[in-house]
Amino acid sequence: MTVIFEIFWIIVSYLIGSIPFSYVLPHLKGVDVRKVGSGNVGGTNALRAAGPAAGFISMFLDIFKSFIVVLIARLLGFDLIWVLLSGTLAVIGHDYPIYMKFKGGKGVASTLGFTFAVNPFVGLGILGVWLIFALTTKYISLASMIGLGFGAIFAFILGQEYFGITLVSLFLLSTYRHHENIKRLIDKRENKMDLIGILKQK
Repeated sequence: MTVIFEIFWIIVSYLIGSIPFSYVLPHLKGVDVRKVGSGNVGGTNALRAAGPAAGFISMFLDIFKSFIVVLIARLLGFDLIWVLLSGTLAVIGHDYPIYMKFKGGKGVASTLGFTFAVNPFVGLGILGVWLIFALTTKYISLASMIGLGFGAIFAFILGQEYFGITLVSLFLLSTYRHHENIKRLIDKRENKMDLIGILKQK
């Protein structure tokens, strides 16, 4: 595989990662997620603003877009560094989408999809930790940051140092993207979300 094609693919990964599903699906219901809730173009705000169907589908597509670009990179036989760059650029595309004037989400779902494509066990670990904290604290932002942090730890435990370093970088990026949530958590003003209650909605 030539370096030129690998560079081309990570650019494609960014462009695919930039697809704002969490904006598009609510928009089809007449909801502009940029003008409601947190104003964030991400799955959690889509869930709050447009309901469980649009919200959960948005989350799934945000996971899938980074999963598929990394999976393709692996199937094409890319070296590990290019696989990791592909996933990283997909997450950066989600956070800073070219189609939305670089105003996107916080990279949680897209990082999860990237992780599942590299090591499903690490992905399951992130998802498990996220669920535990999301259901017990009802703070989705806190659960997301803790989940990504543990993902990096799991990667190191499994001996995948470069993957672990990449996940540390994406954890720090997501933490930065959550800076307003962190302020609200400290001030005890962060909104809670009852996932079980949302699932029961008709």
